[in-house]
Amino acid sequence: MKPQIIKLPKIVDPRGNLSFFESPRQLPFEIARTYWIYDVPGGETRGSHAFREQQEFIVALSGSFDVILNDGETEEKFSLNRSYYGLYVPKMYWRRLENFSTNSLALIVSDKRFDTNDYIRNFEEFKKLKNVFS
Repeated sequence: MKPQIIKLPKIVDPRGNLSFFESPRQLPFEIARTYWIYDVPGGETRGSHAFREQQEFIVALSGSFDVILNDGETEEKFSLNRSYYGLYVPKMYWRRLENFSTNSLALIVSDKRFDTNDYIRNFEEFKKLKNVFS
């Protein structure tokens, strides 16, 4: 499966809208871990790594930010700014989050528990693992 924007249900109500996701209805994996990124200072970047096995789903619950994905050959930017859209990120995609707006809140769910051995933190190593040579 390739990275893709997944539109989430949006229940419109004059008292306030509601959106949600469930696995496996909207997500292609069972959720094992949830975390969020917030209070990111202006100009900072988060991420800059890939996962050997972990898949993720990223939602901008508040504000906006960009997710830059690289498959070892090409780079693609996804701008997240609506809480009823999320980005599915398969394993073995280099990812970084940047261009955070003030008070943005990134929610990330994944199919694996935290495992430092699953991280690839060197881009050249990532490209070698993807069999892509510069």
